[in-house]
Amino acid sequence: MPNRLAQETSPYLLQHKNNPVDWHPWGPEALERARGEDMPIFLSIGYSACHWCHVMEHESFEDAATADVLNRLFVSIKVDREERPDLDAIYMQAVQAMTGRGGWPMSVFLLPDGRPFYGGTYFPNEERHGMPSFTQVLLGVADAYHNRRADVEKAAGELLPRLQGIPTGKGDAQLSESVLRDAAGKLAGLFDWDNGGFGGAPKFPQPMTLEVLLRAHDYRGRHGGQGQRWGDARALQMAEHTLGQMARGGIYDQIGGGFHRYATDAHWLVPHFEKMLYDNAQLARLYLHAHQATGKAVYRRIAEETCDYVLREMTHADGGFFSSQDADSEGVEGKFFVWSPAEVEQALGEDAALFCRVFDVTPEGNFEGHSILNMPLDQAGVAREVGVSEEEVLRVTAKGRRALYAARERRVHPGRDEKVLTAWNGLMLQALAEAGAALGREDYLAAARKNAAFLLQKLRTQGRLLRSWKDGRAKTLGYLEDYAMLISGLLALYEADWRRRWLDEARALAEGMIALYWSEDEGVFFDTGSDHETLIVRPRDVFDNAMPCGGSAAAEALLRLARFTGEASYARYAERSLRAMAGVMANHPTGFGRWLAALDFHMATPQEIVVVGSQKDAATQALLQVVFGAYLPNRIVAGLDPSNGDGAAEGTPLLAGRALVGGRPAAYVCEEYACRQPVTDAESLRRELGLRG
Repeated sequence: MPNRLAQETSPYLLQHKNNPVDWHPWGPEALERARGEDMPIFLSIGYSACHWCHVMEHESFEDAATADVLNRLFVSIKVDREERPDLDAIYMQAVQAMTGRGGWPMSVFLLPDGRPFYGGTYFPNEERHGMPSFTQVLLGVADAYHNRRADVEKAAGELLPRLQGIPTGKGDAQLSESVLRDAAGKLAGLFDWDNGGFGGAPKFPQPMTLEVLLRAHDYRGRHGGQGQRWGDARALQMAEHTLGQMARGGIYDQIGGGFHRYATDAHWLVPHFEKMLYDNAQLARLYLHAHQATGKAVYRRIAEETCDYVLREMTHADGGFFSSQDADSEGVEGKFFVWSPAEVEQALGEDAALFCRVFDVTPEGNFEGHSILNMPLDQAGVAREVGVSEEEVLRVTAKGRRALYAARERRVHPGRDEKVLTAWNGLMLQALAEAGAALGREDYLAAARKNAAFLLQKLRTQGRLLRSWKDGRAKTLGYLEDYAMLISGLLALYEADWRRRWLDEARALAEGMIALYWSEDEGVFFDTGSDHETLIVRPRDVFDNAMPCGGSAAAEALLRLARFTGEASYARYAERSLRAMAGVMANHPTGFGRWLAALDFHMATPQEIVVVGSQKDAATQALLQVVFGAYLPNRIVAGLDPSNGDGAAEGTPLLAGRALVGGRPAAYVCEEYACRQPVTDAESLRRELGLRG
């Protein structure tokens, strides 16, 4: 008989609806039951694509004997961390404080008032490698709760003050241009010069950190393109080495495009096979920026293949983007993605041997007797080694990828988490809007428009943004990150297609974000709104981890919005946020990548670029190609089609008084709303922007 999770929309919660465990979703019913019956709470937090979450479910939550212990001694609550990042942040911090490490599945034991007193991650169903069995843990915790309550209360009381977040400043620290340069220098000391990336195994892509390196290489000082450049060549070397290693590694899906979550080794070969929307959104945008910075076609290819993967496999018919794909299929991790020489030969015939050489497919394999496709050598290197032309390697590679994709489509696909999360969609919206504008991909822009309209219609009620949507049901009040990332996505779309709706919607969301999440007393944004349920602490995660934190995303979004609207108060909120973080971001650059990007934007006096003309005019497009084709991280772009009438510029000081020049499309390059003489040709615009060559 299904348990209480049967009424939920989260695929992760629904996976547990037939467990014999008497699961509750998080909510008043479960908490009141714990208080009324004086029972401890067992809180289990995970997500749909989590491999070890599935393992613990199979071993323990599907086991009748284990379920009996849980049902007799605990009120059991199951939470999808992607739906409830507030609960995940609070209790992950608790687990890390108690054990020195964290991860999922997260297993936390709470007093009825929600205070944690014991926790961990995965517990095996039987004693293993010095770890107690899960049943032993349950019995020990229940005994402590009922027979040593004073000790439990003391542990909870001592832990609570540690859940208030890291101490930050009060918004009075000085901000300096040197922070980005100092951060790049520290990153060089952390860099893995052999394999790319930072640290050893497991190795995560860290797109925000790599973006810091691209910015450090491009740095233009306080006066936009006209200022002194100190571009850090070593920073670009670190970024390119990492991007190349990831693109050739097993962490990248060489057949279908898109990136897996992380590599279990230090050299990007063996991934944890789940694919997350937030990773692919950020990495598509990063590779696009690398293409803009270097002009190299390989980065464009990876950006496009990643966007194409999301549009092909991760998109709802109405325009929302799904959350993730599992690591497992048919109960086996990675089965969908790995190959044997025989399978390649069946698909490719006489070309199989060369394809296997390119993609490292061998009889012994590199992963549990099978081969994860990766490219130890580039195609030119394989051509030299094998003694064939590079054109032949390219032909076989392209043919083989198509053939293996067709063969793979006949396999059982990994499960897919089809909930639509606002923040994650905001990241993908931004990536598609930027890629569509930069690469001339109208299909990307069409998908971005459809996604923006979907989010604004389906994930908003009475002006209040919501977090999650699935099967026609939207739920859970949105968090700071939902507002901030959607604002950034809408601004990118406004830059790409000039439609005033996106700017107006971004501004309305910003007003709501400030009203709900800003604390004037603290001088910071909190992650939950003033209308949120009361938790044991009001969470405020300041670290940029796999995703930007809400605070850094909000600061960057508000700084950009201030430039579009001329509303200085937006920038003041952002500046206070940055000052609160000034003491930590340069010293720990791998944990504050989006903060550093926001600070760089703030300190660099961004270029304000206005293009006037019909978007259908080839001369207008030539100007836009200069702007969007270059890596200009500290700029905003606004467009004005004179045929739309005077109302198109209303309320946007940046557009006021802009006109065609001699009847020709023109570009105005401005700083602080003071513009230089407009230009009407691409080469003059390149000079105005300080672009090389």
